[in-house]
Amino acid sequence: MTASIGAVVPRPPLPGGFVPQLVLATLCAGYATGAALGWGSDRLALIMGDFGLSAAAFAAAFSCLYYARIRPGRFRPAWAMFGVSSAMAGVGNGVWGWYEVVLRRPLPEASLADFFFLLFAPPAVLGLLVLARRPVSRAGWICLGLDTWLIGGSLLTISWTLALAHAAGDGDSVPHMALSLAYPLLDIVLVSMVLALHFRRTAAGRSAINTAIGALVITVLCDALFTSPLLQEQYRSGQLLDAGWFAGSILLAYAPWVGRAEDAAAARAAGAEAKAEAAKAADGTGERAREERARPIAGHLGALAPYLAAGVCTLGILYNLLDGRSVDRVVLITACTVVLALVVRQAIMLLDNISLTRELAQKENHFRSLVQGSSDVIMIAAPSGVLRYVSPAALGVYGTDPEELVGCELAGLIHPEDLGRVLHEVRRFLSAPPGGARSIRIECRFRAGRGRRGARGGDGAYGEDGWLNVESTVNRHHSGLIFNSRDVTERVRLQAQLQHNASHDRLTDLPNRALFTERVGHALGGRRAGDANAAVLFIDLDGFKAVNDTVGHAAGDELLIQAGRRLQESIRSGDSAARLGGDEFAVLLVGGAAGESRSDGAGRERRTREVADRLRVRLSEPYTAGGVEVRVAASIGVAFAEPGSTPAELMRNADLAMYRAKQAGKARVELYAPQMQAEVVRRIELANRLRSALDNGQFTLVHQPVVELSSGRLAALSAQPRWRSAQGIVHTPAEFMQGPPDIGGRGGGQDRARSAELARWLLEATVEQAAERYEAGLGIPVTVRMPAARLTDRSMSPQLVEALLVRHGLPPGALTVEVTDSDARAGMDELERRLVALRHLGVRVALDGFGSGHAAIAALRRLPVDVLKLDRGLVDGLAESPRLRAIAAGMIGIAGDLGLDSAAEGVDLPEQAEVLRALGCRHAQGMAYCEPLEEERVRDALALGAFALPEEDASAIALT
Repeated sequence: MTASIGAVVPRPPLPGGFVPQLVLATLCAGYATGAALGWGSDRLALIMGDFGLSAAAFAAAFSCLYYARIRPGRFRPAWAMFGVSSAMAGVGNGVWGWYEVVLRRPLPEASLADFFFLLFAPPAVLGLLVLARRPVSRAGWICLGLDTWLIGGSLLTISWTLALAHAAGDGDSVPHMALSLAYPLLDIVLVSMVLALHFRRTAAGRSAINTAIGALVITVLCDALFTSPLLQEQYRSGQLLDAGWFAGSILLAYAPWVGRAEDAAAARAAGAEAKAEAAKAADGTGERAREERARPIAGHLGALAPYLAAGVCTLGILYNLLDGRSVDRVVLITACTVVLALVVRQAIMLLDNISLTRELAQKENHFRSLVQGSSDVIMIAAPSGVLRYVSPAALGVYGTDPEELVGCELAGLIHPEDLGRVLHEVRRFLSAPPGGARSIRIECRFRAGRGRRGARGGDGAYGEDGWLNVESTVNRHHSGLIFNSRDVTERVRLQAQLQHNASHDRLTDLPNRALFTERVGHALGGRRAGDANAAVLFIDLDGFKAVNDTVGHAAGDELLIQAGRRLQESIRSGDSAARLGGDEFAVLLVGGAAGESRSDGAGRERRTREVADRLRVRLSEPYTAGGVEVRVAASIGVAFAEPGSTPAELMRNADLAMYRAKQAGKARVELYAPQMQAEVVRRIELANRLRSALDNGQFTLVHQPVVELSSGRLAALSAQPRWRSAQGIVHTPAEFMQGPPDIGGRGGGQDRARSAELARWLLEATVEQAAERYEAGLGIPVTVRMPAARLTDRSMSPQLVEALLVRHGLPPGALTVEVTDSDARAGMDELERRLVALRHLGVRVALDGFGSGHAAIAALRRLPVDVLKLDRGLVDGLAESPRLRAIAAGMIGIAGDLGLDSAAEGVDLPEQAEVLRALGCRHAQGMAYCEPLEEERVRDALALGAFALPEEDASAIALT
């Protein structure tokens, strides 16, 4: 009844679709049984033969169209075309039933039903074209058309000889003859397309495609029986032939959903397939092996199909001749065109083969030139490990002629230490399933030839003792393995150098902090029960900064190199020396003397102190740096490992001991004691309290008057900070800074941090209160004390001072910065630049501690100073010591000769003021005149304007 396609029987259904298949078989068997029994009545037979087939076709149409709508993909247009094709068949059967069942009259000779039946073929052909694997070239499309005609022509020859010639010569009307020929001709076209595309169909969705083709095969067989002269006259609706069309429609309705059942079954069987995959790959008896064997057979049948078609045409002509009939013109013309198409196809295939051969030769030459010209070495090894091919690059990479390597055992060319690892990696790669990694990367040492070893002096400069570091990419090959190798010796050497640089100091080549910490950890974790404890020595070079400032940084680096060399030469082979950074070094001592036990603490300390003293003496010997002789000393802290110690704790303890050595006078050795850690904890707690006090506004400012010695007139104020705790206790700087009564800037990082915060607060508060006094008409210069370390800090720039003066409106001349701790460690160059900048602003500069040593004299030589302030230690014994009076007289004379003002602090006794006035000192401050005052009392003193001279009243004036 409908045109058809396909000639491939579907594969057996999968177990996952058993229930749908059972329902399908039941429907088809029920319809076939009813058709065989005549449905019980002629009326019911007509209904089932017409509307039953229409319902089945519409069911197929709905199933295919719905699947195409919900499942996007490549095959979506194919299922849509199959749905349209089934819809045409359903409409045709419906029209047929309208005439036979509703109108109760026979179908006209040419009706609308025939039109819809004929429209079944085009959508089905389009659907098959979508399912087929399309040709990739113009020649492929031409051959596809020729193959279609060859198959169609052969089928036309057979059909014309057997039946169509008789149908065309019956003398019927033209419409009837056209309809009689249209059905078989469309069948021939569709069958030709199916056979031509059968061997080109894609492998994706095979079960669904085979089911659809099987449905169309059943339909086309029923069409062929319907158009045959034997059955056409006796056909009535509802007969057994309708069961075939019904089964084709039901099968096509089920076809799109076969893939889902297949996926579900595959998911359930995934575990079993995974277990059997290795066995299938090993013995070649699995389904994959059977498919690989079946594909060549299908390819051979596809190649023979055109020749079989030509043979069919020949058989058609021979049949006519042997039957005694003349050859029909249609058969003759068809046969000639088939032969002509075969010749054209053969010529196209010949030309295409010549083109492919030429292209293959070009590609072969191209790949040969790539292999031979590649800088990488390509080697093919047989399964036995014997090299079968080595590319010419081996001469440049390995220094060996490739012909010498061919036939060699690959294992004999790999370093013995790397051979086991390489064999393990190769075996694991070969035992992996085929779907695993396609290649692996192996790095090993490969024997270098004579040519490569002599490239740099013939001493094995490449690699280690004639071995090259080689990186190889290994791929499978049908006759072994392919090695794509390259020389990475330089990269390995560079990596080793980078690793060395990452763990060693670049200047001294000693281990750095990270490597030293690692070695300390190994020493702590690897001690035996009978070993003495390990010890860590922290070493700091005293006076190294002065070398940098005076001789230069290059000389300082040279000194560090020499110090590192001395350190390395002075320790045992099992000990470790390291540079931690700057001028800090460390030494790890492991083990102990023969017979020394861990419990012998006194012996351990004595032996370690002897080693530390020897290192201190050796490091303190003169150095020649920058062409001059320089000297530095060494402060050493020692810490011993105890049970449960960690590297961080041991190094921290040694660091604390080293700082204690520096505080105790430098150039000495200190052993760690637990109270050092307690002191650090206390200082941290104090630092936290100090920071909290700054945040909570617990600091206040007091001022001590600076008096003119000759007249008792109040000349200036000296600002000093006080900390009033939450308990109401007032702390002086000497108490909360753990140092002299100034903003110390000494000690560790915690001290420096809180010193910087406090110094900034002191400067801002001093400027703000002085400006308020000026606005109140009580203007008087104010002095603020700053250590040199704070003045050179980034947070205390001249721009900050200028901004404070401008913001509060204080004249620059009303502010005096008193420099304390002005030794060389403060960075004299930077300090000089900062003070010059302040002088340009109008700020006066005073030098504190004058007369306390060489540092003050050196500072006076370089720094721009307005006031010299005698050191408190010089003032204390001034009344009793003639020597101190002579020194003070000299210092005051120096100030006068330089045109500088002179002042003295710590003048607590009237006798001291009397002596200073007699020596010519101009100003003084201390308890002999007045104690430090709060702001209210400061204003009372400013209102008074002067203090009684000590000879008039020996006691200090108390302001009330």
